[in-house]
Parts: sequence; C-alpha cells; structure tokens
Amino acid sequence: MRFPHLLLAGTLLLASPLAHAQKTAKNTSAVPAQPVTKSLLWEISGNKLAKPSYVFGTIHLLCADDLKISPTIQQAIDNSQQVALELDMDSPTMAEEMRGLMTMPAGQTVQGCMSKEDYTAVSDYYTTQLKMPFAQMTTMKPFILASLLYPKILGCPVGSYEGTLVEMAKAKKMEVIGLETVAEQMGIFDNIPCEKQAHMLSDIVNKHAEAEQEFRNMLNLYQAQDVEGLLKVALNSKFGMKEYENQMLNDRNKRWIPLIAQQAASKPTFFAVGAAHLGGPNGVLALLRQQGYQVKPLL
Repeated sequence: MRFPHLLLAGTLLLASPLAHAQKTAKNTSAVPAQPVTKSLLWEISGNKLAKPSYVFGTIHLLCADDLKISPTIQQAIDNSQQVALELDMDSPTMAEEMRGLMTMPAGQTVQGCMSKEDYTAVSDYYTTQLKMPFAQMTTMKPFILASLLYPKILGCPVGSYEGTLVEMAKAKKMEVIGLETVAEQMGIFDNIPCEKQAHMLSDIVNKHAEAEQEFRNMLNLYQAQDVEGLLKVALNSKFGMKEYENQMLNDRNKRWIPLIAQQAASKPTFFAVGAAHLGGPNGVLALLRQQGYQVKPLL
C-alpha cells in the first residue's frame, strides 16, 4: 500500500473507528428497537429507492492476511454502480491535501504539548522501535504521529479495506466518492487541544502492551462482526478522547445521512465507513431507519 493510503487509514482509525465509542443515549424516534444482529454488511432499501444500496463497516487497518472480501461483499459491490468511502481515497489530490494539513501552526512543535519525560519516551520509541527520525517529525500534529503507531501495534504487514475497495472499484471502472473531505476530517482534530492529542500519543507509547491488547480485542470483535459488542468495549477505551465523541462519531453520522440518501437515490451505492459508525442509537443504521429506510443484514 502506498504511504498516503497507510497514513490516511491510520488517521481514519483515530477519527472514527474503533478507538472511540458512542455514548449511550435514549432513542427518541418512533422506530422500534431492532434485534441485535451480528453483521458488517447491510442492505438499504425502501423509501422510494429504485434499487438497494449497501453499507459496510470497515476496520481501517488490519493484518493483510485477515482482510477478506466474502462472496456476499463481492456480490454487493457487483450490484452497485459506485463506491462511497468516508474520504475519496481515489482522489489524485488526496496526498497533497494531507501534506498541507499534517503539520502544526508555524513555530509550534510537539515538544510544547507534552512533558519532557513524555517527549523523551515518545522520541526514543519512534527512533528505536519504529526506526523513524523523530527529531525531524516534531512539527507534525500529535494525532498524525499517533496514527503511525498502528502498524507496530498490529505487528504484521498491514492491509486496508479502503485501499482494497478503491482497487476493486478501479477494476470495475466505478466511481469512488467521499462522504467528507480530507479538510473536514482532519479538522476534527484541530478542535482538540494539542495537549490532549499529545497525551493520547504518549499513553499509547508508555502503555503499548495495553494498547496492543485493547486493539486486538477490538479486532476480534470486528472479525466476529459484533458491532454492538465492539462499541461496548470501545466505551471503556483507555486511549480515546471520550469528551470529543460527538465530534468524532455522532455529529458525523448525522451529517452523512442526507448524503447517503442522495447518493443511494442517484444510483446503487456501496457505502463503506468505520464499523463504529454503524451501531448504537446514534449510528448510521438507526438513523437510516429513522428516515424510513429498511436496513437488513446480509450475513
């Protein structure tokens, strides 16, 4: 995988996925509660759609050997006319857009966001464990630096569903679109103080064994297609920024629903977003049902 796709997948992981959870909230909608079903792939129909669309919950980084495109997923893609990801990862300007948003404001460095002890620990870890010249990376935003830790946490050659779906779409000459722009997604972190970002970064480094175990627990739940169980575990994450959950999950889910509705009405679409966006009363599945769509699992 090309470096921009790897870095963007890591950024997606921090911005949406499994590192953060949705708070439990009362469902004020008239839509009745749905039975819990373990599935990552769902068909969207009804509400005057001429043909069904699909929504698939991804995990943005995983071991390449664990990345599986099942016959059911393949059929859903074959039935679709475009692929919609959180970001348009097929955009020729994506890497350039990212580069322009990766660094801190002029004159600021990561040293100013953390204690001397934490900075030393993080610097040593990147230099010795990741073999990266940390002294040359100190103007990068802490959450970007944190995204580079996940291949080490996985401990294997990494794969990305997003990158794979882009390649599949290219092979079928299907358009790839994004539900939000790079600037919109990266901007989520611009509203989070540098010190909080740096605290998450240093926590992952200082407690890397715990971070690895937590992430592997989430991977196991993902492989079991247990979206609701995944959210419950993520609620107790030691490495998230829980006070920003609405910005990272709920608010984005709400913004996506009109876009999903528009694209699904336009043509059958295969939507793929972080699995943490699917479940719960504020998740994409519940919000689609509230809009009158039928959403059923494809096991």
